[in-house]
Amino acid sequence: MTIKPLIILPDPVLRQVSKPVENIDDDIRRLADDMLETMYDAPGIGLAAIQIGVPKRLLVLDVSREDEEKTPLVFINPKIVRSSDERSVYEEGCLSIPDYYAEVERPAGVTVEYLDRHGKEQTLEADGLLATCLQHEIDHLNGVLFIDHISKLKRDMVIRKFTKAAKTRGAKAI
Repeated sequence: MTIKPLIILPDPVLRQVSKPVENIDDDIRRLADDMLETMYDAPGIGLAAIQIGVPKRLLVLDVSREDEEKTPLVFINPKIVRSSDERSVYEEGCLSIPDYYAEVERPAGVTVEYLDRHGKEQTLEADGLLATCLQHEIDHLNGVLFIDHISKLKRDMVIRKFTKAAKTRGAKAI
């Protein structure tokens, strides 16, 4: 497994809409393993393929606590098929927007259909942190960032901050 470099705001790659995975093969499984290794190293609890520059509809999650056994999950071509009317608020962060956190309101529960790493169709009903994390990562697959769910004023401040930092690094901007 290989730790991959993360794409950081304001890189325009983060705004790309990811394409469906057509064929689940050893390359896709290896990509998922690399993503898990990258996510654990960061450390984070979720990672979409686009965050390492791969525009495929693939994400990995592990919402287990530090003192618990790791429970890595791989979602290929995930889609939310149901969202609860009940809402919840979590303080979210993102590996592609390091050291910035904001409260985001989302549906408290979701049902997600996806393919597992063997190509088998799965359905998962999630609530709490898992539901929030799934929505956050599926947003990435659609070119949406968690800062798109906060006020325009706060979002603009974050984008300006990261654009300025990118200029000092010589990186591309959105």
